[in-house]
Amino acid sequence: MKKIIFLLLAVAIVFAGYWFFNKKQQQQVAKPERQQAITTNSHSTAFNQQIDLLLQHYFDMKAALVEADAEKVKQVAPLLIAAAQIDTAGLQQTSSEVAASVSVFLGDVQSNAASLLLQTDITEMRQDFRMISESLYPLLKSMHYEGATLYWQNCPMAFGSGKDASWLSNTAAIVNPYLGNNHPKYKAAMLDCGEVVDSIKAVQ
Repeated sequence: MKKIIFLLLAVAIVFAGYWFFNKKQQQQVAKPERQQAITTNSHSTAFNQQIDLLLQHYFDMKAALVEADAEKVKQVAPLLIAAAQIDTAGLQQTSSEVAASVSVFLGDVQSNAASLLLQTDITEMRQDFRMISESLYPLLKSMHYEGATLYWQNCPMAFGSGKDASWLSNTAAIVNPYLGNNHPKYKAAMLDCGEVVDSIKAVQ
């Protein structure tokens, strides 16, 4: 009886040792690396570069409005108009309806920038900038924008109590182009008035 118990105990020890060794070997086997998902752009490189240029001029105009620099705003406006003359043929893998709406929004950007050129008052320029922003935002959303993350920001009192306005920013930080650094009433006290209400992230 003792021999049987001893034999069973020996078998159990051997089995346990084998299981432990085998488990350790499995853990040491390197797991294959997961392949990174291959991402491709839906639009042509040329089209995306044109959108980037359009946004660059838009942000230049925004920066000029922050400083209430009317001369600089008017210098940027023709560049913005020229940059908005984008051929929607570069909108690859996109329906004709989307391409048509993008063309309409680009036309609105141009017409509002042209209106801005006729203004002499910085507040009226900011009103036209508001309309440019209101065209760019749905344009980027509808075309499946493929650039760096943008932020749609809003100030509830951009043009006075209860008169809000929105704008695009390439950072989450609030730098208000409607109240700015040199506001006649608030000076720079309302520069950070506003909040992020949406973001536009590249579609992969």
